[in-house]
Amino acid sequence: MSAAVRAATVLTQHPTAASVIVAIVIALVTVARASPPVNDYPTSARVEYVQECMARSAQLADLYKCSCVIDQLADHLTYDEFVEASTFAHYSSLGGQGGGIFRDSKEARERAKLYRSLEAQAFKYCGLGAPPAS
Repeated sequence: MSAAVRAATVLTQHPTAASVIVAIVIALVTVARASPPVNDYPTSARVEYVQECMARSAQLADLYKCSCVIDQLADHLTYDEFVEASTFAHYSSLGGQGGGIFRDSKEARERAKLYRSLEAQAFKYCGLGAPPAS
């Protein structure tokens, strides 16, 4: 009796085994077809954000929570949107005429507000509470 015939015989005699095998095959196909994240940030940008987040919270144990935050931000912003919004948020308190571009225009205020709002939601979701002041 060939291996294929024996396998078919086992599967017909044991329907539970057939169900398990079918489920495994479906799971493997699903994992193989999984698409990459929509907003895949460069690794260096993710690392930089996590390091800054951990420095602000002063807790080494927050590594995973800070990683969660950048993942949440990536779910809502493309990388270019993230760079633009975070830049406006970080430099909105820059004094003088040179800092005006980051705080005076309507677009600058909206981008900074969006970033702060998304970051606050991500901090809460990831168990970090409110983000510390930049």
